[in-house]
Amino acid sequence: MSHPSHPLIRKFKTLALIGAGSLTMAACATVPGANVPAGSPITQAEAQQGAQYHEQFVAEFGGEMTGPQAQYVQQVGQNIAVQSGLASTPGAFDVTLLNSSVNNAFAVPGGYVYATRQLVNLMNNEAELAAVLGHEVGHVAARHSARRQAAAQRNQLGGVGLAILSSILLGGNNPLGQQLSQAALQGSQLLTLSYSRNQELEADQLGIRYLNSAGYDPHAMGTLLQSLAMQNQLDAQLQGRDNATIPEWASTHPDPASRVQNAMQMAGNATGVTNRDTFLSRIDGMIYGDDPQQGVIEGRQFIHPTLRLSFTAPQGYYMINGTRAVSVNGDGGRAQLTTAQYTGNLDSYVRSVFAALGGQQAQIVPSAIQTTNVNGIPAAYGTARVNNGQQQVDVTVFAYDFGGGQAYHFQSITPAGQAGVFNSLYQSMRRISAQEAGNVVPRRIDIVQAGGGDSVATLSRRMAYTDAQEARFRVLNGLTGNQQVVPGQRYKIVVRSN
Repeated sequence: MSHPSHPLIRKFKTLALIGAGSLTMAACATVPGANVPAGSPITQAEAQQGAQYHEQFVAEFGGEMTGPQAQYVQQVGQNIAVQSGLASTPGAFDVTLLNSSVNNAFAVPGGYVYATRQLVNLMNNEAELAAVLGHEVGHVAARHSARRQAAAQRNQLGGVGLAILSSILLGGNNPLGQQLSQAALQGSQLLTLSYSRNQELEADQLGIRYLNSAGYDPHAMGTLLQSLAMQNQLDAQLQGRDNATIPEWASTHPDPASRVQNAMQMAGNATGVTNRDTFLSRIDGMIYGDDPQQGVIEGRQFIHPTLRLSFTAPQGYYMINGTRAVSVNGDGGRAQLTTAQYTGNLDSYVRSVFAALGGQQAQIVPSAIQTTNVNGIPAAYGTARVNNGQQQVDVTVFAYDFGGGQAYHFQSITPAGQAGVFNSLYQSMRRISAQEAGNVVPRRIDIVQAGGGDSVATLSRRMAYTDAQEARFRVLNGLTGNQQVVPGQRYKIVVRSN
């Protein structure tokens, strides 16, 4: 979660209280484009539309990265995008590296292409970077979003807000259990259009065509999809354990594992460059996982060194650190820490959060609002029982006054009568000292060369994690099955480093 003085922290406008997730290459985000024939150059209307949404997309995903790493991603992205015929010069494309710890990439009409640093860190060569960006440009070139124009128009960016929650709780068409298992979308992702399997395969095919024309090894699309599938599997394995792991995948799109073989077949016997060493040199030192400026998750603990706060998720729950909220998810319910406008009155603050959750479609009113003190922090809370059409649920808001006109709150949803599952979460909120804040050191990619005595085991032990070191190392380096490291070859490890 970003610093509150940053424009990213404003009134929370997402599909709140569902397990938050990310959209990856298997679930690509886009904004609606003009209904023009596939393969046609960018129209003026599309260019205007892309420019209109650009800043909002950047804000939703942690901000734009700058420097040599961002310039490298921009160069590769522009070179692959121009192969699409959407424009005749690389400079017509705006390629942005996003400071986000989720695996995501997307492109929007108008020549705007985006990739998160976390997804770039998962790649193992420049051809894979070109593949993922080419896939996203393929969606735009094929005008896939235009075919879902009506759906997008019903979900305008920033215009939906938390009123959506009332339809989640009260809609009746979707049982609570189903809703709790879905991936929440950040504000920009309200515009996400569920690409069909055929559209995903078509974007893979176009991406492979662009790789060929740019001189890259077209098999990079398949190896990239393989890495994504491996990451997906690892996330699923880690998610149920007593730690905090980001589930990187939305469930409504084709699994990349099912597309790997198809991509390899489309690549055929063609060859090309991968530029592995160049790529590894360029990403050396890139932040991996949470950026301390946005807070970090360590096991069940969330620490924000800038906001100087910390809390601990209940046993068996996992956390997701999003741009505007930290989500706490488990079988017994979902909660999020976020913030809203604060006038200095906690009672009014809690009531305003409930009002925002209900929106215009429904009133959600707590039975009472009580005040308390949590580790020296003034707090107030209330719970409202809501019928979602299938069963009753409890919605709780627990707010804290951190002083200086700044408040934060947890908002949670649990089955009726089980709101207490988050009591330990609410009571764990505390301020942290300057020393504790200073001890938060980010993880970074470190490129190392395998020596003659090195193995997967020896390099894995250098990973800055206390669990699943070998599994993380294998996924990070795209090592499948029993594949071993090769002496003299360079590999990625994750270390702690400022």
